[in-house]
Formats: sequence, structure tokens, C-alpha cells
Amino acid sequence: MKLSIVIPVYNEEESIGQVIEHIESQIKLIFELIVVNDYSSDRTAEIVAGLANKFNNIVLVENKFTPGFANAVKTGLMSAKNEVVVPVMGDLCDDLGTIPFMFEKVTEGFDVVCGARYIKGGARMGGSKIKGFFSFFVGRTMSMFTGIPTRDVSNAFKMYRKEVIESINIESAGFEVSMELALKAYFNGFKITEVPTVWREREKGKSSFKMFNLTPNYFRWYLWAIGKKLKGV
Repeated sequence: MKLSIVIPVYNEEESIGQVIEHIESQIKLIFELIVVNDYSSDRTAEIVAGLANKFNNIVLVENKFTPGFANAVKTGLMSAKNEVVVPVMGDLCDDLGTIPFMFEKVTEGFDVVCGARYIKGGARMGGSKIKGFFSFFVGRTMSMFTGIPTRDVSNAFKMYRKEVIESINIESAGFEVSMELALKAYFNGFKITEVPTVWREREKGKSSFKMFNLTPNYFRWYLWAIGKKLKGV
């Protein structure tokens, strides 16, 4: 199996070069690197195009849908040519060292591998304590109420078999898309597991994650999953 790494980016000129250099130097698997430009107004696309001359596995694509994280991710997932796909944030918050362990779990037969911050060996470093509590609460209670085998369902850092992505109609518009994908995969009968990962608050640029604006979107999938469980679906 081969890997496709997807990076959705919006105005990440300060960090995207460093992210790509880190990925290219640290990931020893065979992979393509798909960078999805989500209507950036800065030099993000220019920087990526320049690096594509240095690394021949880089593919720069434009978001094919309306602006937004979920549609950028959707574009990247649709563009992936390999059997296994993992979205990575464009701000160095995800631990790239987790990717080989995720890939190993896929080779063992799992369909979705979730990077988990709130299990032994995982951590959430920096950032808002309110956001941290929210994601911890959602992850733990979602696992308790539905039985989904991850305690960090809201974390965007997940690896998927391509067939999982192809089986799901993505409805989300924002960061909650990763929660939607995991929950739908679980209720569709796909095999899910988790591995510990360390998340770090970005050092450069500004995050486009607005907690209070996005909370209702996460709550929607939270209630959807509990409803599915209660109905025995």
C-alpha cells in the first residue's frame, strides 16, 4: 500500500514551507503530498509551487468547492491516488512521527486510525484550555455513549483507507468534518482504532478555528451519533 498525505491550506505562507520540508525529511514511506489551496490570498500557492520543483511527489490543487476547511479536505481526499490517506494540518500542530504508527495499524487491517491526544502517550500542548476541555469531553463521552473505539473523535489527525472516504457523503462545512467521517465510518461497520499523538499549538500565523462558531456543528454530529446508537442502527 501507498500513502497520500493531504494538507488543506489557507494563508499559511509563514509555515507551509516548513511543514512540507518536515514531511519530506521525516516520512520514510512512499507517499504523494497533496496540498489543497483553499482560496489563499497570500503567497501560499507560490511557495508550494516552488517546492514542487524540489520534491516531485508534491501535487498542488485548488479547492474545487466553496471556501472552507471541509471542502478543502474533500478536494484533497478526492484527488488522492493511493489506497491510504491522511490529512495533516498546515501549521505544524500534528506530530508527523505518528504517521508511521498509523500506517502500521492500517497494514494490520484497520480502516480508520485516529490520532488520540487523551490516551497514554498522547498529549495536547498549549492552546485554549476551554478548547482542550471541549475536545476531551466530546471524545470521552462519545466513546462511552456509542462505543466508537477512540477517545478523541474530534481530532482532525486521522488516517483512512480510501474505500472509507469513497463510501461517505460528506456533509460538513468546517473542522467537524473529521468527526463526521469517523462516526459515519463506525456506523458503516469499518474497523477503527487509535494511536497516541501529541498536538502542539501553532507557532506561526493565525488559526481559522473559531470554537464558539463551530461548536453547534460538532454538537450536530454528537447528537446524530447518539441517535443512531439509540435506534440500534
